[in-house]
Amino acid sequence: MLNDKQKERAQEWIRKIREDASRLDRTINLMEVCGTHTVAIAQHGLRELLPPNVKLLSGPGCPVCVTDGDDIDDLLELAKQPGVTLATFGDLMRVPGDAGNLQESKAQGADVRVVYSTLDALEIAAAEPQRQVVFAGIGFETTAPTVAVSLEQAAARGFKNYSVWSLHKVVPPALKALLDDDQVRIDGFINPGHVCTILGTEPFEFVARDYHRPCVIAGFEANDILETVWMILQQHLRQDWKVEIQYRRAVRPGGNPAARGYLEKVFRLGDAAWRGLGVIPESGLDIAPAYSEWDARKRFQVERPQVRNKGKRAPCLCGAILKGLKDPHDCPSFGQACTPLKPVGPCMVSTEGACAAYYRYQPFRSQGR
Repeated sequence: MLNDKQKERAQEWIRKIREDASRLDRTINLMEVCGTHTVAIAQHGLRELLPPNVKLLSGPGCPVCVTDGDDIDDLLELAKQPGVTLATFGDLMRVPGDAGNLQESKAQGADVRVVYSTLDALEIAAAEPQRQVVFAGIGFETTAPTVAVSLEQAAARGFKNYSVWSLHKVVPPALKALLDDDQVRIDGFINPGHVCTILGTEPFEFVARDYHRPCVIAGFEANDILETVWMILQQHLRQDWKVEIQYRRAVRPGGNPAARGYLEKVFRLGDAAWRGLGVIPESGLDIAPAYSEWDARKRFQVERPQVRNKGKRAPCLCGAILKGLKDPHDCPSFGQACTPLKPVGPCMVSTEGACAAYYRYQPFRSQGR
């Protein structure tokens, strides 16, 4: 909840946004690329406060949501192997593949454990040397440095029973893929504050330079997001495209050099499959050759099952939602066959998924939106 001073500030930002929007002769589609922003926008009802020609779209900013179904199936097969302990974050447990999910695999006897950090997985390996402990790593540039640290420590401590199955992704190539998609129309990005604390501004400069679209790095409070919307509209009015930082209290143009150093040392860019977006070149983080001994993809042979369950589940529009082509209310399963207790797709699984945020804060479509 906002206090009185914050409410007054929000009203002032909304006034400025409406004034600037009235000077534009078309609809402006802005995409937030962070699950935390998606939740904050829904929680504070920001979509309903903006003028009709300024629309907010939810993009592929939730790492759980963009994890491809085939990658989940690989993890399910890995968890079946004798002597393997699969460690992962809790929000990955119910993400569906075609062959099921990790929660079901655990119920069927696989040793799947929820951890709160990569170092927790490393300590399981230290305590149980007879088990092969594999950490299923997901996330963007924000969490990947902690995985890099765990690999460095595994090498230093000589652990032979710890490895990482890297499903990590990087954000800038996904923005390029969206801008290159003829179906998608995006007039500016609300850039992810967490990711940009690591990367800074340089990796996103191509958006302004090559595509003439604004990028503004936003904080996570309601007024941060409203100020960001206003900053983007200002760029449209000036026709002056750049990457700007609204989240100045946390983000520096150069990002975090130490964290970036870990990423460059332990990982290499590789192609990665994104749910809804397909395979995007050089958008994934593969483990570098120097750490290949702890690369679970090289340590274990996994064959995906040939029998698929496609078509047997309720309809799911997560792919279109992640591209900003649909919103959760457009999905026939939303709030019916698909709820947080019985999710059909990953956008309802993760607390930062668009469907979960809409279900909690905007269960009914607003009139006129």
